[in-house]
Amino acid sequence: MKQNLDKFIRYISKTYFSYWIIWGIDLVISVISTCFTYWWIHYLTDTLLNGWGMIQVGALAAVATTLASWLFQTYRNTVRYSQLRCLWPLICSSLFKMACIGITVFTFLISVNLSNNQKLMFILFDGMLTLIVSATSRMIMIMIYETLIDMMNKENMRILIYGTDDKSVALKTSLLHSSHYKVIGFYYYGTIIYKHRRLAELPIYYFTDEQNFQLLIHKRHIQGILFAHNESIRAEENRLLQYCKNSHIKTLIAPSISEADENGDFRQWVRPVKIEDLLGRPEININMTEIANEFCGKVVLVTGAAGSIGSELCRQLAQMNIRRLIMFDSAESPLHNVRLEFERKYPELDFVPIIGDVRIVERLRMVFETYHPQIIFHAAAYKHVPLMEENPCEAVLVNVIGTRQVADMAVKYGTEKMIMVSTDKAVNPTNVMGCSKRLAEIYVQSLSYAIKEGKIEGKTKFVTTRFGNVLGSNGSVIPRFKEQIENGGPVTVTHPDIIRYFMTIPEACRLVMEAVTMGEGNEIFVFEMGKPVKIVDLATRMIELAGYKPGEDIEIQFTGLRPGEKLYEEVLSNEENTIPTHHKKIKIARVRRYEYAEILPTYNELEQLSRAVQIWETVKLMKQTVPEFKSKNSKFEELDRK
Repeated sequence: MKQNLDKFIRYISKTYFSYWIIWGIDLVISVISTCFTYWWIHYLTDTLLNGWGMIQVGALAAVATTLASWLFQTYRNTVRYSQLRCLWPLICSSLFKMACIGITVFTFLISVNLSNNQKLMFILFDGMLTLIVSATSRMIMIMIYETLIDMMNKENMRILIYGTDDKSVALKTSLLHSSHYKVIGFYYYGTIIYKHRRLAELPIYYFTDEQNFQLLIHKRHIQGILFAHNESIRAEENRLLQYCKNSHIKTLIAPSISEADENGDFRQWVRPVKIEDLLGRPEININMTEIANEFCGKVVLVTGAAGSIGSELCRQLAQMNIRRLIMFDSAESPLHNVRLEFERKYPELDFVPIIGDVRIVERLRMVFETYHPQIIFHAAAYKHVPLMEENPCEAVLVNVIGTRQVADMAVKYGTEKMIMVSTDKAVNPTNVMGCSKRLAEIYVQSLSYAIKEGKIEGKTKFVTTRFGNVLGSNGSVIPRFKEQIENGGPVTVTHPDIIRYFMTIPEACRLVMEAVTMGEGNEIFVFEMGKPVKIVDLATRMIELAGYKPGEDIEIQFTGLRPGEKLYEEVLSNEENTIPTHHKKIKIARVRRYEYAEILPTYNELEQLSRAVQIWETVKLMKQTVPEFKSKNSKFEELDRK
């Protein structure tokens, strides 16, 4: 039975079917009302009924109703979306029909055997009857449809929507006929002012403490709270989210625009609240028109295109009307996956996936000679601190020499702008990875100054962006914690006091995009990172969001700091080490200037040492070049004591 009802409702929900059904019902009602009123007036006045006149007024009613349906689009009030406000087009349609019949009956139809008063009575009663019956039928159809929906979806999750703004109302409308959720009302932290108030035909509930919350949850049998904004989730992290956790109430969030596919459809309409929703900050507002103009018609190269940042950059670039996108990466399988994604999502985009290594200069030369990129996003890098501490020569070859070779090719082949993706670990580095990224920054910045001052021939502008840990990136802490939780624990944290700054992948990429329009060359842009997060608190919240109790269901174990790891990341955006820009969240780092001619022999030596796998000599030279590089929890600490 339920299967048949499901098929029936899916059938009547088709737009074309609803249109024709609504028009047909309105037409039948109109014609029958007119013919009945015509007969009734003759019966009431004891006037001889003219059959030919009845046929004429019936046909006239059909024509007038059809015209009115087209003019006022009453047929568009499909059952799925019909509400009381849909009565207004019916009123207009009835008045139009009355006018048409009135003009015709008083001027043309002599076969209507009625006096003028009787004609007027006929027209008025016909209009009233048509409106009453049409409105009644429409309401009955809505009630039947809603009843069928309720029968099918009686097991739907009963939810409250948090907030009373426009997006909250839009969520209610979107979920009106959801097969998974039943919206009971709106929810808000506040006072008695919301009592007995309604919004979008649903009540507004309020709470002031956990007792209020518990009473409403039990009274209305609420099973979940749906948030419309990430900001609301963060505001209620220590209040409503805790109440929900204590009562085993699900916390849900509506998708953001970044979660929509290329057609604007949401990949996942409503999803559970994730740790990223709690850690993220309000999105950076950037001028997308200005950015799109910057890239329009350009050939763009992205190195590290298969990585977390690189692939997201490619996705954003794909929507900016660029001429060609060159996706360069050494990882075969991830690049293949990106290729398949772009073939499916962006079939019109001219993109070229290229397997290549930034360490191999001849491969880079081939790419530049073939495609002549006008803008470069250099995201290729080794990033894992412990691994790079164990393999410093590889860190230098990829992060330093690779960056140098990309920058040199950019200058040689006339690239307009190169944007380098750096890290907060480049600030006062305590590990090989951070120092290698600082060395890469030094090279591109010194090269940029040399070009600007005419010491080297070229036109390329170099811009660097620094940001902290990226949520959900490959190999980051959050995917690792998720895996550990799914396996039943324990969740491993290196130290109880370790803290980090976080940002989302789209947020990081928007920073990089903004750097393109803001940068004039030589700048190192940094982002206002907000508040740091204790990693142990992060682990605790992730365990709680998964529905477990930390310390009881899943243990947290401390494993000790890893090689090169430090407890506290440097604050990037304080007033002492940065210069403000027109964007309040983006600043320019104050860094020591290096002369290109002076550092060039050092970089040649670094390349020779790293290619020869002279580990200690390589790290020693890194420390000499970047004096602030002081190793922590590493075997290379002894070099600092010499």
